[in-house]
Amino acid sequence: MSENAAVLLKAVQALTQKMLRNDMEKKPILGSWQKLIDYCYVTMAHEKREHFRVLFLNRKNRLIADEVQQVGTVDHTPAYPREIVKRALELGATAMILVHNHPSGDPSPSDADIGMTKEIIRAAAALDILVHDHLIISQNGHVSFKSLGLLSFTG
Repeated sequence: MSENAAVLLKAVQALTQKMLRNDMEKKPILGSWQKLIDYCYVTMAHEKREHFRVLFLNRKNRLIADEVQQVGTVDHTPAYPREIVKRALELGATAMILVHNHPSGDPSPSDADIGMTKEIIRAAAALDILVHDHLIISQNGHVSFKSLGLLSFTG
């Protein structure tokens, strides 16, 4: 691929990300779920390393901020519940959607993904911050913890 073609592809990707994000910012995220999935796919599915990002939402479920919290290795990225909840408080967020990618192409959650999500939900719940979902994005699709029944942690 020529350098010009590579630059053009990067520009198209950046423009697509911006358009999808603008669409998400105009409406409550929970009302435009497919646009959220499309945005996450464009921004994360083709990354070579795992990225853990958090979409911080206000009381009306509108996007306050979309932040990459950590970038890890090809098969792991750490997420720190304390730092995530601290950032939510700084932003005045009342809800969050957790998102990370699986460069392997398999969007299935690992035991570590499930355990980490459980810790974040507990930390957030202690401060009345709701975790709406945790999405795993890959080149071969996505998985929603909510759809899998993995957000109902007790204890």
